[in-house]
Order: sequence, then structure tokens, then C-alpha cells
Amino acid sequence: MRVVTFGEIMMRLKAPGRERFFQSPALEATFGGGEANVAVSLANYGMDAVFVTVLPENVLGDCCIRELRRFFIDTSKIRRGQGRMGIYFLEAGANQLPSKVVYDRSYSAISQAKPGDIDWDDAFADADWFHITGITPAISASAMELSLESVKAAKRLGLTVSCDFNYRKKLWKYGKKAPEVMNELVKYVDVGIANEEDCQKSLGIHADVDVATGKLETDKYKALSDAVLSAFPNLKMIGITLRESISADHNNWSACLNDRDHFYLSRKYEIRDIIDRVGGGDSFSGGLIYGLNTYDNKQDALEFAVAASCLKHSISGDLNRVGVSDVEKLMGGDASGRVQR
Repeated sequence: MRVVTFGEIMMRLKAPGRERFFQSPALEATFGGGEANVAVSLANYGMDAVFVTVLPENVLGDCCIRELRRFFIDTSKIRRGQGRMGIYFLEAGANQLPSKVVYDRSYSAISQAKPGDIDWDDAFADADWFHITGITPAISASAMELSLESVKAAKRLGLTVSCDFNYRKKLWKYGKKAPEVMNELVKYVDVGIANEEDCQKSLGIHADVDVATGKLETDKYKALSDAVLSAFPNLKMIGITLRESISADHNNWSACLNDRDHFYLSRKYEIRDIIDRVGGGDSFSGGLIYGLNTYDNKQDALEFAVAASCLKHSISGDLNRVGVSDVEKLMGGDASGRVQR
């Protein structure tokens, strides 16, 4: 199974521990980005993962590629271009203090890429699945056009297309609103992935779901997923993550999946003492792609995705550094955290 993901990978600069920005004169430097995070998860599960992006022709781009290769990701389709590497700064929240993200990604190499810069026939050679998110088309007008080109090429070549509808309000700055772009892109998608806010703000599809209260009523998510599937007859299914945010350190985590024939609801995990929730949605996407291509039923696929993303909350950094056995142990009910000797 060969999966291609496409998007921007950035340098992540995080304040140490739970400190505020420059509380001490240090920032922890790693790499991360939605679609690259998914590729890492899939590679960790033993799948053939390809990451496509545009990186600057400098030592930072070189270091980023070396980091991806550590996870056995195929980086041969990465293009080098003009511009810089995007950066995001992260301040981890705690208790009632929320986490904070500051983007510095204007004029990044991928934001300046345009249709024709990537040979999609070559990028998709021997591939079965393509994954993209709503982040890339939000970066710039040309990145939006390149994103549309990518999904059209994937469908023309017969790949299954998944898309995380990720809404990032800080990115939609070039004159188009998210639903205007995403409603066109999702026409080429088979498997949708989202949270409730993504459905409402990326697609403009509203249901009686209040994202601010932290309380979830699953029947309303059935209605929300039905509404998305009704709006996009090409979608075969949609998975929606369900996060109850009690505080920055304490969340309840579950998900649902609607494939038009059945509405599946996962087990709910109570996650206390969260280490890092950034990348949690990406780890769900990676888990769902793996699960749908591995298990005989969609309930197991959903449970794998939720267990994988639950574990991500205990791992620092964007990347979910777990394997199949780790996830399946949690799926099987082993949540004790006991030392394994």
C-alpha cells in the first residue's frame, strides 16, 4: 500500500516545557506539519509513505529531508524552490491556560509554488492513496491552485483521496474564504476527516453543535456527518473527532465514522496530564488510513485511529512515534501504562 501525502512541513520552535515564550532564552527546534505527520504515522505502521512538498534549497531544507528519511519516508518527490522554510512557534498550555501557536510562514517555498511545479503523474506513480488537508490551500492563492491540481490528478489516476478539512483561521488571508475553496476541493475527495469546527468553518455546513462548551452530544454529530455527506455525494465516508476539553491538560477523546450505511462511535478515552496535543488530529488521520486498509470492518479501523491519536497526546513533538503493536495493545484494553520488561 503506497500512500502519498502533500503539504507544508515547517520548523517548529517551542518554548521549553510549559514555559511562556522567552521565559528562558531558548526554543526547542523540531519539524512538523499536518501531512508530513500523517506520512510519519503511516511509515511507523509499515506502510509505504511518500511525502511531497517544496522546500528551500538550503541547509534547513537538507536537515528537514534527513529527518523525514529517519522514518523511512520516500522523499524523492520533494521539490526544491525559491523562498524560505515556514516556521511555527508553540507555547504549550497548562490547566486553564491554552496553548498558543504563532505562524511565520509567509513567502515560504511551498506558498510560492504554483500549478505545474510538481509532476503529479510522477509523484503518484504506483500509489494507491493520496492525503491532503485544508491547510495547504489556505497558505496562498498559488498553493490553493496547486492543491486543486493535486486532487484532480489523483482522481484522474484512480487513487483514493482523503482530506482532513483542517480549518486554520490565521491562514486564510489572500482574499478567499475557506468554504469557497474547500467546497470545490472536496468534490474530489473519497474520505473526509474533520472535527466539528472544520465542518462548520471549512465547509460552511452548520449543525446544532457548540464547539466552545466541551460537551458532546453524539446524535448531533450523526446529523452533522449526514449533512456533510448530503452536500458531497462523492464522499464515501467521513470521520469526525470528538474532543471534550476540560482543560489544557485534561481531555476526553473519541470519534465517529459515517459511511452512509452505518454510524460508528468509538470508545472514549479520558486523557489526563497531556504532554502535547499538537498533531493529535494528524495521528487520527494516519490511524484511519491504516485501519481502513488493514481491518475487515470499519469499527476496528475507527478504534485503531482513536487509540493511535490518544497515544499521541503522551508524546512530545508533532510526530506520533508509536507502532502498530502499541496501538493494538490500547485497542485491546491495556491502558494501565505499566512498565513493560
